[in-house]
Amino acid sequence: MIRKFINLFVLPMTGVLLVGCIWWAASTWISTDLPSPRQTWQESKIYIFQPFEKRGEMDQGIGLLAYYSLVRVSKGFLLGIAMATPLGFLLGLSKTCHRIWDPVIQVLRPISPLAWLPIGLILFRKSEPAALFTIALCCMWPTVINTMQGVRSIPPDYWNIAKVLRLSPLKTFTRILFPATLPHIFTGFRLSLGIAWLVIVASEMLTGTPGVGGFLWQEYNSLVYAHILLCILTIGLIGFLLDRLMGTVEARLRSV
Repeated sequence: MIRKFINLFVLPMTGVLLVGCIWWAASTWISTDLPSPRQTWQESKIYIFQPFEKRGEMDQGIGLLAYYSLVRVSKGFLLGIAMATPLGFLLGLSKTCHRIWDPVIQVLRPISPLAWLPIGLILFRKSEPAALFTIALCCMWPTVINTMQGVRSIPPDYWNIAKVLRLSPLKTFTRILFPATLPHIFTGFRLSLGIAWLVIVASEMLTGTPGVGGFLWQEYNSLVYAHILLCILTIGLIGFLLDRLMGTVEARLRSV
């Protein structure tokens, strides 16, 4: 029981305290412009204690700003995996399609969201659809690759059983193909969600739309550095929670 308590609480809190000490030391001895943990708390607590208070377009509680960002991430993420999952199945099942599309994917996959966002603005003329376009395009590749690898890793015996039983394409998909690739698919979803959360911050910073990224960029231009650190902590905490949530869903599905 004591060992479990140490592993679950003491060790993680030790890491948090160490980071806090490094942060305090950096603000004290490296750069006095960097707010200390205490200063950050003093200047940012109104955004935490009033998380859903709206005082202006950008002067809002951190809860509202995070909500705006999460809505955009959800839309872009769902759009991305809706395109990526069928494409992953297609590339895994067809060697011809893989030869056609693999070079294209390998070229598009490493392109930064900072490069895609201007293309989205040119295409859609508005920041909101441009952000969704950028999120979907950047986050889809882990799902494509993991789904494709999942299909390719299915043992040949599974396909032989489908032939012996003369299963229809639909039954082959629902009883063999989908269950066998599901762990790989959710690994792709988990990676894609993390990328989607990274992209939304960059897109909001460039477009200036309300959200955690937009607020961060506004406070940087206003030289309010404590609020920048508040945004960074919020981004990290939400990213951590999203990853754990997707990991929990993946673990539940694996156990079914």
